[in-house]
Amino acid sequence: MGSADSKLNFRKAVIQLTTKTQPVEATDNAFWDQFWADTATSVQDVFALVPAAEIRAVREESPSNLATLCYKAVEKLVQGAEGGCHSEKEKQVVLNCSRLLTRVLPYIFEDPDWRGFFWSTVPGAGRGGGEEEDENARPLAESLLLAIADLLFCPDFTVQNHRRNDVDSAEDVHSLDSCEYIWEAGVGFAHSPQPNYIHDMNRHALPLFTSLLNTVCAYDPVGYGIPYNHLLFSDYREPLVEEAAQVLIVTLDHDSATSTSPTVDGTTTGTVMDDADPPGPENLFVNYLSRIHREEDFQFILKGIARLLSNPLLQTYLPNSTKKIQFHQELLVLFWKLCDFNKKFLFFVLKSSDVLDILVPILYFLNDARADQSRVGLMHIGVFILLLLSGERNFGVRLNKPYSVRVPMDIPVFTGTHADLLIVVFHKIITSGHQRLQPLFDCLLTIVVNVSPYLKSLSMVTANKLLHLLEAFSTTWFLFSASQNHHLVFFLLEVFNNIIQYQFDGNSNLVYAIIRKRGVFHQLANLPTDPPSIHKALQRRRRTPEPLSRAGSQEGASMEGSRPAAPAEPGTLKTSLVATPGIDKLTEKSQVSEDGTLRSLEPESQQNSAEGSPSEGEPNQTWREQRRLSNASASGQWSPTSDWILSWKSKLPLQTIMRLLQVLVPQVEKICIDKGLTDESEILRFLQHGTLVGLLPVPHPILIRKYQANSGTAMWFRTYMWGVIYLRNVDPPIWYDTDVKLFEIQRV
Repeated sequence: MGSADSKLNFRKAVIQLTTKTQPVEATDNAFWDQFWADTATSVQDVFALVPAAEIRAVREESPSNLATLCYKAVEKLVQGAEGGCHSEKEKQVVLNCSRLLTRVLPYIFEDPDWRGFFWSTVPGAGRGGGEEEDENARPLAESLLLAIADLLFCPDFTVQNHRRNDVDSAEDVHSLDSCEYIWEAGVGFAHSPQPNYIHDMNRHALPLFTSLLNTVCAYDPVGYGIPYNHLLFSDYREPLVEEAAQVLIVTLDHDSATSTSPTVDGTTTGTVMDDADPPGPENLFVNYLSRIHREEDFQFILKGIARLLSNPLLQTYLPNSTKKIQFHQELLVLFWKLCDFNKKFLFFVLKSSDVLDILVPILYFLNDARADQSRVGLMHIGVFILLLLSGERNFGVRLNKPYSVRVPMDIPVFTGTHADLLIVVFHKIITSGHQRLQPLFDCLLTIVVNVSPYLKSLSMVTANKLLHLLEAFSTTWFLFSASQNHHLVFFLLEVFNNIIQYQFDGNSNLVYAIIRKRGVFHQLANLPTDPPSIHKALQRRRRTPEPLSRAGSQEGASMEGSRPAAPAEPGTLKTSLVATPGIDKLTEKSQVSEDGTLRSLEPESQQNSAEGSPSEGEPNQTWREQRRLSNASASGQWSPTSDWILSWKSKLPLQTIMRLLQVLVPQVEKICIDKGLTDESEILRFLQHGTLVGLLPVPHPILIRKYQANSGTAMWFRTYMWGVIYLRNVDPPIWYDTDVKLFEIQRV
């Protein structure tokens, strides 16, 4: 039968289904087989020939027929899995049923009345023959997932057959060791689990997890190293890798905290899934991920993810020489989950400078997306990953490696380290990103604070950028215009203190920049707190533009081949995201002991706030105080008071810097007068050889704010991940125009 005939017959079957008002018996095979037995329809055909309005109409007007269509399609998949799909006809039926279910499923989950449908047990569903009675108790969803898992490892259908003699009988399908058929070489376990460890119910979870992970990590879009060869043949592998990455991050979406967490469709509890008591087995995918431990497996995963994340950067050297991948957001979610669920992997990543192969692409994406409102989610996940890494001492140490690879980015040229790259990119995000990035400023500066005690030498460009941020954040109107703005000044002062106390020797550029901009520190120490000055500062705010948009320091030349960050194209779709928690909820403070170990400080700080005696120079406690001290003006807007300013001004950690200025400024001025200097190099040479040993206050302990998991970020990751998957599935548009409850879809 020709393709046109088969489409016509399929369309006739759909029309019959939508016009029948009476239930069609499940035993009426002549009717149901029209949907899958005689047709050869592509997934695009199915989407075109089964309009959304018709699926909804059947759901409302003859629900039993829609239910039967689903039962029968699942039953065909189960039969295909049991029989091993030998004939071409069986393979065609399985593919047709998969495409039909892909089209229909999103519309079933739209309706609250149908939400439990796939979790109900179906008389006769899941029975591929003479099975025991207990098979009847299997929910439809479980039958479907088990059948799909089997079909994904079906020799001569979805995997290469390793054996000479064909598998003939159904019994042989069950005797297959599906680990033989893992899709791609890579991560393998050193030992096989005990035979009774994985129950039949979970059959194939391990090979499926390993196949998905290896397929993603082994993919090389360059095409065996020959530039431009992707233009000569189509890459059939890429769609598989993208889908493997998406399935993998969805299966790893695991919220152990509570059973009342929102389900995929955004509702809380009350679904059949949540009623099971006690909760079902732990997530096997998370379990397997957390148990990977061999160094060679970690190396394979890290190299694979780094290769794929770096792919868009390679693009800019030899334009179009490699296939440009589009699934970097899924890769970032996967990398996050690897670090989050497998601490050994996190330590492996930080053990060598390989972590920089992850850092540089992330900084590239952050810089590239900073002006694009539709990519605010990408900005967040990049920053979250860097926050997680910055909680480990090794990350700060690794940043001292010189940065020689010139990735084309529109940032000033500098000669320095990866720490310079990180700070220069962060400065660019803060000064020229869009408004919706402001909630990330605390996170960006926390990362800089966390790494600052380990930074051996910052370039002059970077030193000037840090001072420019302090200058912008310490203007009176910026400090007085929002209740949280002064935290940014606290973070920057903490950065300067850490570097002066722990890395003074190599940081003459920063010390020189501090001396040159000493007026900013004096201005902070003498911050006015009287009502007329507050009023005057806020009046000035109405006249002056944003302080961060003005070029406060010379930009100079940008990286070769760079393009400025572009805003979103008009008409771009974006999905909404839930708010992320504040930095005090996102992180937990730890003190670094002499031997380098961390001691959590959280209980102590809570006790402090109860007594109202916050530790010196620590913004966290003042966050709780200011709600008490700030008074709202008649219009309901927040306005600053003298008491509020005094409450944090007294805690500004300025002692170390003021002492440094007191000692060094007269000496620098003397050199300038003595030598009639206009040349910086002489001053820098003096500062390089200077020492402040014994002259500065006793070094404060190093404080690290480590990321801590919480329900707010778990929910953020869930909405972000599903939003990415929703927007990336455009051919066919699986969820387009369906009623999604987890997020809103907006046009930019």
